[in-house]
Amino acid sequence: MSETPPNTLQYRFDGPEDAPVLILGPSLGTTWHMWDRQVPELTKQWRVFRFDLPGHGGAPAYPGGSVGDLTARLLATLEGLGVQRFGYAGCALGGAIGLELALRHPERLASLALIAASPRFGTADEFRQRGVIVRTNGLDPIARSAPDRWFTSGFAAAQPAITEWAVQMVRTTDPGCYIAACEALAAFDVRADLGSVGVPTLVLVGSDDQVTGPAEARTLVAGVPDARLAVVPGASHLVPVEQPAAVTDLLVRHFSTAWQPGFEAATGHIALPAVQVQAGQVVVPQQAGPVGEIAAAVPPHPQEGGPDPYEAGIKVRREVLGDAHVDQVLAQADDFSGDFQEYVTRSVWGGVWDRPGLDRRTRSCVTLTALVAGGHLEDLAVHTRAALRNGLTPAEIKEVLLQAAVYCGVPAANSAFRVARQVVREETTPQV
Repeated sequence: MSETPPNTLQYRFDGPEDAPVLILGPSLGTTWHMWDRQVPELTKQWRVFRFDLPGHGGAPAYPGGSVGDLTARLLATLEGLGVQRFGYAGCALGGAIGLELALRHPERLASLALIAASPRFGTADEFRQRGVIVRTNGLDPIARSAPDRWFTSGFAAAQPAITEWAVQMVRTTDPGCYIAACEALAAFDVRADLGSVGVPTLVLVGSDDQVTGPAEARTLVAGVPDARLAVVPGASHLVPVEQPAAVTDLLVRHFSTAWQPGFEAATGHIALPAVQVQAGQVVVPQQAGPVGEIAAAVPPHPQEGGPDPYEAGIKVRREVLGDAHVDQVLAQADDFSGDFQEYVTRSVWGGVWDRPGLDRRTRSCVTLTALVAGGHLEDLAVHTRAALRNGLTPAEIKEVLLQAAVYCGVPAANSAFRVARQVVREETTPQV
């Protein structure tokens, strides 16, 4: 185990020192021990490097707020160890780091495996909502629900020790680092960049994964030029734990085939057909069809004399208010109200909310107070949700409303408390 400065990651090596390096990246809420069952076989050919995310597995709690930041810390760790070229396999958030490596640092990557991964993980709203839950209730609700997300019901019932291990692994994670990782996944979206991934890529998914399942895997395969698909039956999201032998076999086959001596000098990549595991054997199925997704369009009409603030505004608007709310508002816009919505996005969100003078927590406090003073209860509900996403706790929102009661009047604050209390209950109650 390593001592860990703030700009690096906690890591461990296994396997021969003179072997090529193969990196295994963990999922959110897990530790490097999720790969324990793969290590004995992989270390026969590779020097296996595993790392923990910040605040996971006892690693120092230096939150990483973006996938790019986590990738930079991984590269800084490798630089300190003299590791320049490597293969990489990552699960979920670990897979996002793998995609970031392939897109931003392709010279470092020999071959890639993406497990339970996606070019975009759900919606930003879902991960910011999870951050609100953790900020309010701690990690216990997330920990108790982890087995349902990670394993099939049959596996969880048959393996109570592993199920309890999973719960405790999440429960002992640093809450602030977990929230920061949720924010990193909320902002991650490389759908438009998949065509630039230039290394041989194995996309591996459990057939019963309800988090990032076969549909997301096929999106990756359709977008990455040199990718093949492996579907593991009887497995859910944490497929390396639930079906360790199948995952190990697939990783050995992929990295042994795609990562050959002299690969750096090759002019092309070996394209293999999709594979599927059945009864412990790798077979070639019928090629899966592509899955298409349409990104939201950005309206025209840039401002003259400078960059158009619409793009920055729509990004901030979605981050603060949530995709669901913004999608609904924009869908309801018509010829009469469309220009107003475009003005709001440019001038309010791209012009004011995107200014560097105040952080978003402070802007939420100011906004809540102003809405109480104006009696704008519908917008107060929207911005109470936004305040929770921006990092305010229910206790802090209460203090803002108490302060507003002094200067805006008790009747206004009374109505505000009624609205805000309902929103807080909705947003901070864990899903059953």
